Amino acid sequence: MHESILVYRSFRYLKWASLLCLAAVIAYAVQQPLGGVANGGTWLGYTLGTIGALLILWLMWLGIRKRRYGPGTGRLEDWLSAHVYLGLALIVVATLHTGFQFGLNLHMLAYVLMIVVILSGMFGVYAYIRYPALMTENRRGDSLAQIMINIAELDAECRRAAMPLGDDVNALVMEAANSQIGGGFFRQLSGRDPACPTAAALRRLTAMEGGGDDGGQALRNLVALLTRKDELLQRARRDVRFKALMDVWLYVHVPLSFALLAALAGHVLSVFFYW
Repeated sequence: MHESILVYRSFRYLKWASLLCLAAVIAYAVQQPLGGVANGGTWLGYTLGTIGALLILWLMWLGIRKRRYGPGTGRLEDWLSAHVYLGLALIVVATLHTGFQFGLNLHMLAYVLMIVVILSGMFGVYAYIRYPALMTENRRGDSLAQIMINIAELDAECRRAAMPLGDDVNALVMEAANSQIGGGFFRQLSGRDPACPTAAALRRLTAMEGGGDDGGQALRNLVALLTRKDELLQRARRDVRFKALMDVWLYVHVPLSFALLAALAGHVLSVFFYW
């Protein structure tokens, strides 16, 4: 049975992350910094800062390590579960490292970037847990490729069904064959096509059917075919939307991770330069 990375090995990495946070909080509570003000320049500040920097480097290394996954590299689930919980622990470690001393400077930029990267990672975890199940439910046992084949077959059936129904009906059916799935970035995320030719043709033909136009049973059969096609189009667009939602967080997470790495390097160098 598949085991979620959130509960992997009976919450092993949640326990490790919790112990790290607990140790950091206790050390922060018992420290007696010079001047009575906690900050990143105390012995604890340097210790927590070193731990936080090593955590960031390790978490970024996962992006490389998981692409080299194979025999001898360890279970990918171990890496992912540790990535999630130690990433969350980084919030506590880094915040205590600052001693809650914030300002408009490079150090604050590194901290803000870290928070944004972690938040985007949290959305990534949600996406990869939630959306695959929705995709499976939406596909109803078919692959996206099979849904596309079914749509193409329905287009052929619609053209045959429309042949005895006049030029206006045939023109609608031919236009409906130009229906698109996906498209631009925001179109994929929306999972909709407000100008879908199939939906427009279905509305027109349904009105003709209800208005008592000529065609009778042939028109009803065509409406039924277009209704099935419209339902398949909606399923295909939802599938593309779920996939886009699973991918979109990477467009934030990855570039900001490298921005964080650069800000971290600047933070460390500036500290040791002025130390």
